Amino acid sequence: MRTAWLYPVFLASGFAALLYQVVWQRALFGIFGINIESVTIVVTAFMLGLGLGSLLGGAVSKDPRRPALLLFGLVELTIGVFGALSLPLFHAVGALTLGASAWVTAVVTFLLTLVPTMLMGGTLPLLVAHTVRTSGNVGKSVGLLYYVNTLGSALASFASVVFVMRALGEVGTTRAAAAINVAVGLTVLVLHFVTRARKETA
Repeated sequence: MRTAWLYPVFLASGFAALLYQVVWQRALFGIFGINIESVTIVVTAFMLGLGLGSLLGGAVSKDPRRPALLLFGLVELTIGVFGALSLPLFHAVGALTLGASAWVTAVVTFLLTLVPTMLMGGTLPLLVAHTVRTSGNVGKSVGLLYYVNTLGSALASFASVVFVMRALGEVGTTRAAAAINVAVGLTVLVLHFVTRARKETA
């Protein structure tokens, strides 16, 4: 199965994404306070960013001339870079907006999480596009990729509560997630170029 290697890769991507969500929510709650308004703002920002990213990723991946696998690898690397820098950025912005109104807090939170969550949301349609082009099976591609990504998130949800956050703390957890993204991105990029080289020499 030519796309089988993508499933553990996407599982790792989902694992990292959930680690970010856990840490970023804790960090943002610590900056802007824990109340019904801040919880609503943070969760809405995450969900909206993921949804917009999915729409954008779907639009980008429709063109068969665009290398979906290459784009996925670049997206993973970008998420990893942002993840490694995220907590200092959050705290710096939090210090600048200390005592701001609820509306300012909502806008700032949305902007802080918009780029990374859009990138995360775009990963599924990019990989679906690649696997559909390779296998021609839309239902199987969507179902398996969604399953492994959700499984990765579920595993991360359990692991973060049981031992990851306790052992690594917020900073260590974001660094671990960033390392996973970078490893996933580099793996995908190497395999993309190797596959393309083989096609060109065949």
